[in-house]
Amino acid sequence: MSSDDGLPAGIFRVDDEGPEDGETYAMYHGTTSANARSILASGFCRSSDGMLGPGVYLSRDLEKASRYPMKHPVHDKVVIRVKVNVGRVKAIDRQNHPLQKTWHDHGYDTAWVPPNCGMVRSGLEEDCVWDPKRITVIDIIKPKPVQGAGGPEDGETYAMYHGTTSANARSILASGFCRSSDGMLGPGVYLSRDLDKASRYPMKHPVHDKVVIRVKVNVGRVKAIDRQNHPLQKTWHDHGYDTAWVPPNCGMVRSGLEEDCVWDPKRITVIDIIKPKPVQGAGGSAWGYR
Repeated sequence: MSSDDGLPAGIFRVDDEGPEDGETYAMYHGTTSANARSILASGFCRSSDGMLGPGVYLSRDLEKASRYPMKHPVHDKVVIRVKVNVGRVKAIDRQNHPLQKTWHDHGYDTAWVPPNCGMVRSGLEEDCVWDPKRITVIDIIKPKPVQGAGGPEDGETYAMYHGTTSANARSILASGFCRSSDGMLGPGVYLSRDLDKASRYPMKHPVHDKVVIRVKVNVGRVKAIDRQNHPLQKTWHDHGYDTAWVPPNCGMVRSGLEEDCVWDPKRITVIDIIKPKPVQGAGGSAWGYR
């Protein structure tokens, strides 16, 4: 899987203007790993419907594609990078546009939704290509981290990380996670959606014996604990919450990185064990406090 660089010659990147008739552009399609394998084997298929009617939905904005599929675990998302000869283009710049779902019947090959026109909640541009034969796969890349996505949303599933020792990891693989007796957020399993955060733990432990357990978590009902001495800091579960979330840069954690505490270990499924990410300038004392 590559990064978003090295586009073939003659292919345009996204800009503030719409795609021009007859030009070729780099575009992106966010999907699951399994769907990506199917597309590589058999090509894209036109959807039966959608905001712009039937077609293949893409975006010239990598951030837009990286959000899809919505409500799918982040660890299983990929982005297919393609080149597209857009043919004749129609801008659909408002809801209930007279050609919103019939643009192809009027001789257009691609429909384009401009950014910030009120059609898409994210405000990012979108394209719908009628004929899959206009699309050529370049490669598969990692999704771009979505900035400003906020905390975990109720009922969703997320990839998270838990830093520990090699011995503890073997025990967790054999018997599962156990709820801690206490911590900054009270009892629970301490995790983070930020690999940098998990890679710091256990603090003051030899780096060669540190590992990170990658998991997926259905967070249930989430409570943000955004300051020290929050009234529910250690009692959130007593008030019906399944996960407590500490936002980044809120003053709760010295590193400024986000933290999550999950009450019920059964909400956590181990994916695999990975190496910690090298941490520059890591300091502090213990998981749940720095």
